[in-house]
Amino acid sequence: MRALEGVVAAARLRREGTSVDTIAAAVRSGAVLRVRRRWIALPDADAFLLAAARGGVILACSTAAARHGLWVFDQHELHVAAPAHAGRISVSTGTRVHRSRPLLARHPEDLVDGVVNVLGMVSACLPSEQALAIWDSALNKGLVTLEEMRRYPLTRRARTLAEKATPLADSGLETFLLVRLRWLRERLCPQAWILGRRVDLLIGERLVVQVDGGHHVGAQREADIRHDALLALNGYHVIRVGYHQLVDDWPAVQLMIVQAVAQGLHRAR
Repeated sequence: MRALEGVVAAARLRREGTSVDTIAAAVRSGAVLRVRRRWIALPDADAFLLAAARGGVILACSTAAARHGLWVFDQHELHVAAPAHAGRISVSTGTRVHRSRPLLARHPEDLVDGVVNVLGMVSACLPSEQALAIWDSALNKGLVTLEEMRRYPLTRRARTLAEKATPLADSGLETFLLVRLRWLRERLCPQAWILGRRVDLLIGERLVVQVDGGHHVGAQREADIRHDALLALNGYHVIRVGYHQLVDDWPAVQLMIVQAVAQGLHRAR
C-alpha cells in the first residue's frame, strides 16, 4: 500500500493476493482504514488522496499537474473531477469540481487524472498563459508529444495551445517570457546553447534573458554569475530577473527588454 501512495482500491488488493479476511482484520485492528467501502487507506495516507477517495472524485486539472511534477503557477485551489452524471459531490469548501468529459477514459481505481486529461482540462480552466506553461512542462518532460495530443478531440482553446506549445521551455517562467514578448517580432530562441551552457532566452543574436527561480542559490548561483561574465566577455548582453519580478512586476521587466532592443543590444556588432 505504501508503494501505491497509501490509498488503494480494495479490488486491487484482492487481485494482488490479499484475502478479504486479511483486509477485514487489518481494518478491525486499525492498521488500515476503509473509505467508502471501495477504498483501503493507511492512517497516514496523503490527505488529498484520502479526500478524493471519500468524495468519489479524482484529483484533476492543476492539482493533478503538480502531482505529475509539471510546472504549476498557482497550487492554492484544489481541483477534482467527477463523472458528468454524478449527483451531489461532497468536497471541502473552495474545491473546484470539473464535470467535463475527459479525453481519455478514467480507470475507476485511479485517484489522480492522467497527463493527457490534465492538458485537456487546464485548457478550459486556467488562464491561457498558465495553461500553456503546463503544456510546455509536459512536453519538456517527455510525458506526451504534440503529435499525440493533436490526435485527440481537443476544444478550440486546446488546439490553440497545441499550436503554441513547445518542449523547449524548461519552466513556466520561460513560457511566460515567450508569450509576453512575441509582440516584439524579434527572433526568440528559448534554451539556446551558448558557450557551454543553456540560457533561458536568446533575443536576436546577442540579448540573453535569464530568469532566476527558487533553485538559483549557492553553487548554482555562482555558476550562473560565472557564465554571465563569460557571456559579457564574448559580446552578449545579459538581463537577469527574479521570479517575483517576472510575476509581480512584469511592466518593469518588459521595459528593460524593450530598451535593450531599442538600443540594438540584441544585434551582433
